[in-house]
Amino acid sequence: MNIYVGNLPRNLSEGELREAFEAYGEVSAVSIIKDKYSGQSRGFGFVEMPNREEAANAIAALNGQEIKGRPLTVNEARPREERPRNQGFFSRKGGRGGFSGRR
Repeated sequence: MNIYVGNLPRNLSEGELREAFEAYGEVSAVSIIKDKYSGQSRGFGFVEMPNREEAANAIAALNGQEIKGRPLTVNEARPREERPRNQGFFSRKGGRGGFSGRR
């Protein structure tokens, strides 16, 4: 089961997050999402647990639990929604980013 973990402290490591979930069962993967420019945590991540029962126990136990002074938001991850790609400056409205050139 893929588990979403939100409201993570910025200084929490993937190892520390793994440790918190391993108390409830086997963890196959952990990833904290980082900003692509600064490399800092964006405050959320994902934990993959192969056993659904262990994952459900971890969710129930850790949702609202404080780690480093912040209450975690923990629930089953939803599938990622497909979003339209940003077309850039020349996308819509006459091809000029919202400015039609007329007054």
